[in-house]
Amino acid sequence: MDAKSTSPPNLELLLDVRVKLTIELGSCQMPMREVLQLAPGSVIKLDQAAQCPVNLYANQKQIARGEVVVVNDCYGIKIIELFGASQ
Repeated sequence: MDAKSTSPPNLELLLDVRVKLTIELGSCQMPMREVLQLAPGSVIKLDQAAQCPVNLYANQKQIARGEVVVVNDCYGIKIIELFGASQ
């Protein structure tokens, strides 16, 4: 196929495809002994400070960074940085 016979992809076909969005608030490592001792009310300290931006992933690929907000008693994020295709 030469370049003249190929058409641009039809993005309209993809606009209704669902993707899984995941927000990474932080992480930690702990010995299995401590994991097995977790119970309701346990607190796990994460490696990220409360004021630090959180990462937004679409199907496990980081696409943005944002700040945690509360909207109508639900958590959300306010996007502060979007990553381009070169990221």
